[in-house]
Amino acid sequence: MSIPRPEYPRPQFVRSEWLNLNGEWQFEIDAGDSGLQRGLVQRELQDRILVPFCPESELSGIGNTDFMPAVWYRRTVTIPASWGEQQVLLHFQAVDYDTTVWVNGNEVARHRGGFTPFSCELPSGLAGSEVTIVVRARDTAQPPQARGKQSQRYENHDCNYTRTTGIWQTVWLEPVSAVALKRPRITPDVAQSCFHLTQPLSALGTGLILRARLKDDEGEICVVSVPADRDFAPKLTLSIPEERRHLWSTQSPYLYNLEIEILDGDAVVDAATSYAGLRSVTIEGKAIKINDQIVFQRLVLDQGYYPDGIMTAPSDEALVNDIQLGLDAGFNGARLHQKVFEERFLYHADRLGYLVWGEFPDWGSGGYGRDDDHQQPGATYITQWLEAVERDYSHPSIIGWCPLNETWQVMTDRTTVLDDVTRGMFLATKAMDSTRPVLDASGYSHRVPETDVYDSHDYEQDPVKFAANHAGTRENKPFINRHNGREISLPYRNQPYFVSEFGGIWWNAESDPSKDSWGYGVAPKSLDEFYARFKGLCDALLDDPSMFGYCYTQLTDVYQEQNGIYTFDRKMKFDMQRISDIQTRTAAIEQVSQG
Repeated sequence: MSIPRPEYPRPQFVRSEWLNLNGEWQFEIDAGDSGLQRGLVQRELQDRILVPFCPESELSGIGNTDFMPAVWYRRTVTIPASWGEQQVLLHFQAVDYDTTVWVNGNEVARHRGGFTPFSCELPSGLAGSEVTIVVRARDTAQPPQARGKQSQRYENHDCNYTRTTGIWQTVWLEPVSAVALKRPRITPDVAQSCFHLTQPLSALGTGLILRARLKDDEGEICVVSVPADRDFAPKLTLSIPEERRHLWSTQSPYLYNLEIEILDGDAVVDAATSYAGLRSVTIEGKAIKINDQIVFQRLVLDQGYYPDGIMTAPSDEALVNDIQLGLDAGFNGARLHQKVFEERFLYHADRLGYLVWGEFPDWGSGGYGRDDDHQQPGATYITQWLEAVERDYSHPSIIGWCPLNETWQVMTDRTTVLDDVTRGMFLATKAMDSTRPVLDASGYSHRVPETDVYDSHDYEQDPVKFAANHAGTRENKPFINRHNGREISLPYRNQPYFVSEFGGIWWNAESDPSKDSWGYGVAPKSLDEFYARFKGLCDALLDDPSMFGYCYTQLTDVYQEQNGIYTFDRKMKFDMQRISDIQTRTAAIEQVSQG
């Protein structure tokens, strides 16, 4: 059997040696979460599953969509003899939600959070021998667990979808030296025409040298070396001469290559390759600029669900295809909505010049609108979010961060736990990344006064009423979401503003009216009515010189939610050239910059 999802899972930090552990694993559902007491660490498991697909999915071979409080995995693997005395790391790209890992019966790792990777070191001296890996994943799917759009009910409903439990991204092994490279942090500096490289190390080594080499299509640009025995995260600056300077943009997504090594004399102790894009993201007045140019952000809401893989793309080609679908429809980017997308999606966005906003999957899991603090998110939200920001910091395609989505705590004289978490996530993001704007929460409650960006969600379907809702933006009186007529946000402070969810027009000519199907408002009676509504809604925002962008809901239908530009199985519903033409005319804010 061929290995599913065989491609390298971490394309911005690549080592030459690795072992993909996707494929058939032993598997067992633990309905009472009693498996530890019943000896599941020690014994064989009853079923078989195809990793990395979750047990709810068809591709896994299980297809069980009931609640699974805990699931277990087991596999015996032979460590390549060629890895010798090197340390061996076991990587999990994502496991939902609360994970414990045993190797040869001994616990080696715990991790909480269903969307970010974690690793553990295997015992030494195992090269050429077999090891047995056992994984338990607990998943309640109830608040305040961060779960994104996963349904809390047995069934899908409204905009809540089939759950994902357990392993849902690649599992793999790699050998590393005692002093090894960790994930680099690459910061582009357009003004100084350079990259600032912060390179964490697993340990310090006497006499070792850290060397970084920057290349473009013509070859080597520069080589910089620093000692690797004084700082756990040495910093290097890689300068680019004017004649070799290539900016990363939507029109020309140029990527430089990086080679990073630890040297002991002439001997290479560890080596990895990476890449980087030279681009800036800045704010000037109401505009967000890329490389000092105003680019109207024509974003589409992408939820990253698939009929057969649920949150796991069936193939690497499927990730590329989703980006191409967005580009074909005239979008230049996406809000990666309520899911931390796998790293290979971001790699392809980097290659294709596709703008994205990174987001944390918090939706509906925070006890929003309630006063009981124990049902609201806590410190684990900040921890999990920072893991995502750290993972994705170096991707040039990411042009903004959005920690939370649609919180709606009412303005009272009481500060809630959610208020604390909102501010904590905002401040932590700003502390970790000073190069991108941060939106405290997309839509609804804005509770951080210094948020870089302000926004709203507006699913008004009448283009005339929609335009009226947003007529005050030019006078610094934008549309602000309320809850049951009550204020839920701090006042607008003239930040860049956009409507980060709108549209959601209900249309699927092939849907069965007897089945659950929904979208926003009343479905158009014809295709012509759809095009007129789509154009009217887009025009209202494109024509506003105070609007830096928008995000249309959504790229594809998702299960019962029938409001995508494409069907759930990625078939065309509309004339994409017509959809693209409506969007890609010059926006008012772009005309201001050109004038």
